[in-house]
Amino acid sequence: MATQDSDGVEPILAALSTMQANVDRSRKSQAHDYLEKFQKSPEAWTKTHSLLSSPNTIAEAKLFAATTLKGKIIYDLDQLPRESLTSLRDSILALLVSFREGPRPVRTQLCVCLANLAIQMLEWKDVFGRVGSTLGSSAGDCILEFLKVLPEEVTEGRKIHLSEEDLTLRTKELLEENATQVLGLLNRYARSSAAAASNPQLFECISSWLREIPAADVVNSSLFDAIINALSNDASFDAAVDCMCTILRDTREVDEYMEVIQIIYPRILSLRPKIAELAGSGDLDAFKGITRIFSEAGEAWVVMIARLPAEFRGLVETILECCGRDQDRDAISLTFLFWYEMKQILTLDKYKQARIQYADIFGKLVDVMIKHLEYPTPDGADEADLFDGDREQEEKFREFRHQMGDVLKDCCDVITVTECLGKAFNLIQRWVSIYGSQATSTSVPYWQELEAPLFSMRAMGGMVSPEENVVLRQVIPLIVQIPDHEKLRFQAIMALGRYTDWTAQHPEFLQPQLQFVIAGFGHSSKEVVRAAALAFKFFGTDCRKLLEGSATELHAFYESVLDNLPLDSQEEITEGVACIISVQALDKVYGTFKLYCDPVIKRMMSCANEARTASDDGPRLAVSGYIQLLTVFVTNIQPYVSPQAENPAVKYCQEILPVLSAIAENFTSSTPILERVCRCWRYMVLSYRTAILPLLPTLAQQLASGFENSRQGCFLWATDSVLREFAIGAEYVDASTSQAIYNFFEQQALAFLRIMNDLPAEDLPDVIEDFFRLLIDALIYYHRQLLLSPVCQHILAASVSALTLEQEPPLIATLHFLRDLLSYGTDHPNSSNFDRPDSGEAPRNPPELQQAVRQMVLSQGEALVKRVLTGMMFGFPRDCIQDASGVLLSLFEILPQQSAVWVKGTIGMLPSGSIRAGEADRLMNAVGVKVDAGDLRKVRVLLQDFTTSYRRRNVAPREGLGRLEATRFRFNG
Repeated sequence: MATQDSDGVEPILAALSTMQANVDRSRKSQAHDYLEKFQKSPEAWTKTHSLLSSPNTIAEAKLFAATTLKGKIIYDLDQLPRESLTSLRDSILALLVSFREGPRPVRTQLCVCLANLAIQMLEWKDVFGRVGSTLGSSAGDCILEFLKVLPEEVTEGRKIHLSEEDLTLRTKELLEENATQVLGLLNRYARSSAAAASNPQLFECISSWLREIPAADVVNSSLFDAIINALSNDASFDAAVDCMCTILRDTREVDEYMEVIQIIYPRILSLRPKIAELAGSGDLDAFKGITRIFSEAGEAWVVMIARLPAEFRGLVETILECCGRDQDRDAISLTFLFWYEMKQILTLDKYKQARIQYADIFGKLVDVMIKHLEYPTPDGADEADLFDGDREQEEKFREFRHQMGDVLKDCCDVITVTECLGKAFNLIQRWVSIYGSQATSTSVPYWQELEAPLFSMRAMGGMVSPEENVVLRQVIPLIVQIPDHEKLRFQAIMALGRYTDWTAQHPEFLQPQLQFVIAGFGHSSKEVVRAAALAFKFFGTDCRKLLEGSATELHAFYESVLDNLPLDSQEEITEGVACIISVQALDKVYGTFKLYCDPVIKRMMSCANEARTASDDGPRLAVSGYIQLLTVFVTNIQPYVSPQAENPAVKYCQEILPVLSAIAENFTSSTPILERVCRCWRYMVLSYRTAILPLLPTLAQQLASGFENSRQGCFLWATDSVLREFAIGAEYVDASTSQAIYNFFEQQALAFLRIMNDLPAEDLPDVIEDFFRLLIDALIYYHRQLLLSPVCQHILAASVSALTLEQEPPLIATLHFLRDLLSYGTDHPNSSNFDRPDSGEAPRNPPELQQAVRQMVLSQGEALVKRVLTGMMFGFPRDCIQDASGVLLSLFEILPQQSAVWVKGTIGMLPSGSIRAGEADRLMNAVGVKVDAGDLRKVRVLLQDFTTSYRRRNVAPREGLGRLEATRFRFNG
């Protein structure tokens, strides 16, 4: 195995050179494909050794060779005769001797190679002895690296082709039986010299072996002193931090590790002076490391911290100090999980006393968080760019503020929302008293100190009860007088939008807030206008009862601002006014609905006329935007009307249905318009349910003709809502209506099948997804009609054709449909059914439905098995594999023996040379045993494991899949 023959490596080197060169994408793609095929080929065994052994091979090629060798050992070891494994082991050891001084990336890969070989080479019993004797005492780093990767590779052993029994036994032999020996070895190494005691690889090795070595054994050994001392050494600091954190995580079972915690706690608390030292030095990475240690300790011991507040208060104060000294806000996020865990446990009744004792710390935490919320102060007078042009840093700060807002919510739970709000109010009041008189229309001094508490109030809004009666009464009058500074106005409006629940209970505060928000629509800042639209939505939603009499007056405002807003803000302000319309007296709903929507319809028609001749997409997008506003109205205006009375909202929908139909008929090639029209129709059905019955004939006709003319899946999506609302057994729906709806569905299915006949599946991924999601509901509500219909056989054939796709959404929809369909071939189908017998057992599937499914499976089963297995081996995305194997399981549940024959036939069609000798026979023998035993779920596991292994070893051939290629779907109906 150690031959250095370099024959045949030139193409490999050339491909690697191409991958690194500045060449066109097609050449790089060819080089990538060549290297991928090489890595899976048998000759890779010898050629990787040639590359690694040659002194002339460049470092990049050696790393590629070592990585390839690792993959071969993990996945393709059975390409080699068993008797050659000893020589493979010896050659890897020889290579490790050559690379023991580096380069480290190559050495690491070779250590991983040796570790994976050790796991699979069951006959190799003296792993540690042979590695140590071969590498020698001078190869300390190399031995440490091997010791580090071995537990990691054993833990990841699921990717290795060993049985569960062999892997368990090998884990015991390599790790459990050697843990004490390794601990002693590491202790001796650490004591051998000062350099060894501070070697980062020592601490990496300890971290890895803590999977097997109890943390108590490490803490009670000289290694713990080495870890503590390494935290004062720059070279070993990061590795020592990782190691300490691993130890801390192992002590989470505080009752079991109490004695160990008593040893660790004073040692890490002694590190507290480092916080100030590192914060002052500007070493951000080291400061993050020390913060991480304290935070991990807090997370691990949070139960003990709550039980013994006097003893562990020092640790909580230390974590708070880390937060307070983090001026760059880079480390503070490491503490967020600790504060959340503390909140979770302190809010339990049994820890009420601890909550009282820690209340002052959480109060200080609120102060720290609000201070960190402040925007930076610019060096110059230009406040337009607070981050010196660093947009990434600005976005990071915005996201970070919301995370700190979550910590403030945790504080609200611990020390009450009134106290937290009071701190924000005090800061606002302080700013007003000191700087308020200095603020002008062009200058607001120290605005950052006012904006931060405003943001904190916005963040804590969701925690405030509508009954809060202390702080908000004082702070809201201050907020509506905030100076006209862009960021202050934005934050003030957003904050008011979070307290609309409270305002609904305190109507005397509504008008000043509403006027403040409405004034925001005239602001020069787009951000402030967006904030105003969002806040208005919340006022309309939560204060609709208080604004019931203002619907007519607000219409003038709505009309005046609508065209000046971006689409998302148009939707938000529309939702606000729609909620106000929804609480109008029943006799006013139609008139108010019409008052607001007729101008929107007029705008839409004007844009539609313009869109017919426009060369750009602007007018068409405007049309779709106005349709979306109609949908917002329909979604929110849902008056309660008795089933016998006319629904005023439906009356207006009846007026606009012809307009929407005309839009759909005139823009059959515009996907955005058609999707919005169908969405509006869908929500008409969902909002008004059976009250929409007078519109149903026209609506069904439009959905059918629209789908046939446009071939857009959105019409199927809208059809689905009709199918569900008017299903058999639905309240206030007679049997003739339900049957008419099923006939309508079958008409849509036939149209889909004709489209599938005309176009290949790869041209219809979205339509296929929508169709099979529609079918899933059809199986729930109309399973008898569908399964006994002749069209079902063609639908199954279409689903087989759809499995040639490689996009996840349509595949998931198709596979889910197949699993549901095939379940009707068993006694208990996958169907939601609340009409169960009193016994609570699921009703049995009628024999005639089971027989219908069996007949379809006999007809299409062979093609279905071929498509599913081919997809699992070549084309399906990873997230589809579970559902695909579930389809195979369903087939075996219906026709176990016949399914096994179909699987065998598919395996026999695999390209020559892509499957190992005897592998197919072993698979089918194992399948046969499980089928005979009735253990069909194990059959699923066997097939899934086989296809996963096959997929790793093979790529789909460029010349096609031969006999596994799919045939085009054909339909003559």
